[in-house]
Amino acid sequence: MAHTPRVDDHAPVFVISVAAELSGMHPQTLRQYDRLGLVIPQRTRGRGRRYSTRDITRLREIQALSQDQGINLAGIKRILELQDEVAALEGTLESVRERLSTMTPAQRRVFSADRDGEISALRRGERPRRRSSGSAMVVWRPTRRS
Repeated sequence: MAHTPRVDDHAPVFVISVAAELSGMHPQTLRQYDRLGLVIPQRTRGRGRRYSTRDITRLREIQALSQDQGINLAGIKRILELQDEVAALEGTLESVRERLSTMTPAQRRVFSADRDGEISALRRGERPRRRSSGSAMVVWRPTRRS
């Protein structure tokens, strides 16, 4: 069975003219979106823009939001920021779930999670250790008694 290499969606491989053609936009539009922070491509040593497959997808999404939905660029920027925030939170949640799956049932009953997603099992009545990141959330689940 032949193994096909996986393409990295974040790899900056497209020059601006190709990215513009793939996204159905003018290169000047891509430059404007870069200035506004909507899609920020990687830069070469010579300061040339290089776009990834993910950037092309985002450019198409911006175009659809603008043309099909009539959303202005400020609104689109906010939508994209919120989508990025949700994706980051989903990643953190997944890592917390993975960490919880390695804990025993007794450890899962009382634990703390800091802002960085670091989970610590606690004994009953124990307080979470203070870390430089600030506060921690403590979750307690009582066991069901029959």
